[in-house]
Amino acid sequence: MAAAQTGDRRAYEQVLAEAVPLIRAAARRQGVPTDSIDDVVQETLLTIHRVRQTFDPSRSFDAWLNAIASRRAIDGLRGQGRRDRREVNDELAYENHPDGDDATRDTQRAQDDARLHEAIAGLPPGQREAVEHLALKEQSLAEAAQATGRTAGALKVNLHRALKALRQRIEGDA
Repeated sequence: MAAAQTGDRRAYEQVLAEAVPLIRAAARRQGVPTDSIDDVVQETLLTIHRVRQTFDPSRSFDAWLNAIASRRAIDGLRGQGRRDRREVNDELAYENHPDGDDATRDTQRAQDDARLHEAIAGLPPGQREAVEHLALKEQSLAEAAQATGRTAGALKVNLHRALKALRQRIEGDA
């Protein structure tokens, strides 16, 4: 690692390659599940790359590496615990979930689209133009300003007013 710190690329590659089995062992000691060990290895290698200048050549490289790998393993376990608390794997719910070809949902979506286009058509011309260019065509402010001949500030104001009016019309209809 001391040679790698001075810029020796081959030494750095060798350090990283020889570190992988040690990282795997540290992850297993921390209780990381087998399917998550590669994630710990990757996170540890990235950390080594970021903090390689902190290694003191007068000390043990294995101890330095083990400390980093253990911390990344613990971080991985914490993240997995947070995911496990939020995510639910329910096969029955998955099986009972309706397919994507639900005709009722498609009909509702078509009706919502028609209501939105009708509401946009009812806007004043400047607001309608701002919505069409900035929201529907997804142009940047500069592109929309060039296409419409209006300033970016005017477009922003008209878009804001249009969205407010559309929100009131659509939520009022609901």
